[in-house]
Amino acid sequence: MEAVCRGIAEKGGRSIGILRGTDPHEANRWVDTVIPTGMGTSRNRIIALSGRVVAAVGGKYGTLSEIAFALQAGKPVCAIGKWAGIDGVVPVSSPEEAMDFIIKNSGRDLC
Repeated sequence: MEAVCRGIAEKGGRSIGILRGTDPHEANRWVDTVIPTGMGTSRNRIIALSGRVVAAVGGKYGTLSEIAFALQAGKPVCAIGKWAGIDGVVPVSSPEEAMDFIIKNSGRDLC
């Protein structure tokens, strides 16, 4: 997530970190707005439902749960790698292709 937040900052965007714990200092240095929840993995539903589109890259069972929550909510989901084989998830092969998917499915111009 640090690399994602750094990329957002380098392009002039702002990032939001929805944290598992209660310590705002657990956020990486590139997060602009920190939301400590103290909810552990229960915060995954908040993450999945907060955006218009979900892009999954790597991760473990927390990422899998976010994919499931997003699909249940009818949100478009794409994935690079291991999650691409899930029914309803659109496989993409590069970050550029994922960004194209996000822009196409976001419902508004992001750039």
